[in-house]
Amino acid sequence: MTFSASRRGVLAGLAALPLVSACGGSSSGPAASDIKDLRDRPVRALPAGGKVSIDDGRFLIALSLIHPDPVSLLAAWAGDVNRISPDMYKAFTDKFPALADLPKIAQSGRPFDVEAVLAAQPGVALVSMDSGPSDDQAAQLEAAGVSVAFIDFFSHPFENQARSLALLGALTGRSEQAEAFNAFKKARLDVISQRVARIAPDQRPTVFLEPHAMITPDCCASPGKGNVGDYIDFVGGRNIGADVLDQPSGKLNLEYVIQRDPDVYIATGGPHLAKAGGFVVGPDFTAQQSQAGLRRVAGRTGISTLKAVREGRAHGLSHQLINSPIDVVAVEVLAKWIHPQLFADLEPRRTLDQINSQFLAVPYRGDYWADLSAA
Repeated sequence: MTFSASRRGVLAGLAALPLVSACGGSSSGPAASDIKDLRDRPVRALPAGGKVSIDDGRFLIALSLIHPDPVSLLAAWAGDVNRISPDMYKAFTDKFPALADLPKIAQSGRPFDVEAVLAAQPGVALVSMDSGPSDDQAAQLEAAGVSVAFIDFFSHPFENQARSLALLGALTGRSEQAEAFNAFKKARLDVISQRVARIAPDQRPTVFLEPHAMITPDCCASPGKGNVGDYIDFVGGRNIGADVLDQPSGKLNLEYVIQRDPDVYIATGGPHLAKAGGFVVGPDFTAQQSQAGLRRVAGRTGISTLKAVREGRAHGLSHQLINSPIDVVAVEVLAKWIHPQLFADLEPRRTLDQINSQFLAVPYRGDYWADLSAA
């Protein structure tokens, strides 16, 4: 996907917002026929006291942006703690203990369990666009009175995240809150988009982003076309994985990475990599622990020889900041790493602090990115 395609995706997603968010305000629900999901299927708004099931924990973060008690909206969830991070799960259960006892359903990417969803009796089943129920399973849920809504915060973030949040707002009677966050996010993305549009193609640094670095002994996982690769493209970098991987993610040969010798190296990690010795970050880890993990990741055979590592352009990013409605913070971080002079004025920490204070029911504590310091 080219940068122009990414920008078109953002504009297309934002242009679709009035069609959804105009369906209802924060106090009155829209008519069922007015709400469409990302597959253009009609969805019924929740009645008063109605609840949803979610097949991805990141949907809980989205709901927490627009509702002061997002757990009160849940009939069941996937229980996929690592997708929101163990420390964020603890923060949620500390504030909303009911989350720990909610019924569990299959998480996205695994076989869909109709019976588990029906047993939870949600009014709406919120499902992941690329891995939700089959058409027959969706029809079975609809026949039982459970409306099905396909949303996406993962596969095509710039095209679908704003639309998905607007849909959640329309379904739950929180359209005003969804519109406020989408406007907040759009203003920051516009700053980046306008500057990147002036970058010549030959001025785009090459980037190797290694998701979940060291989660397995072998190298090298990489984004391809779409998903995390879209973030790199959007901020004016050239993802070396996109040149050989047609799908959103895959693996690169270490020899290929060494041959490309990228200008910037970024490892994603988080609490789930503590046992593997990888990059750890978040409120439960010190800056020293984050640096130690990042040094181990960057010090591996082949990776340590990269120009990016030798020249001080190696970084670590929490994987929980991407594929999430608050990924605007990650976009700003990536922009500063890939074009440090062009985006010297961006303040991603301040952006995260504003999201915490103005929107999130459960704030993000701690740090979520780091630069590899000199040994």
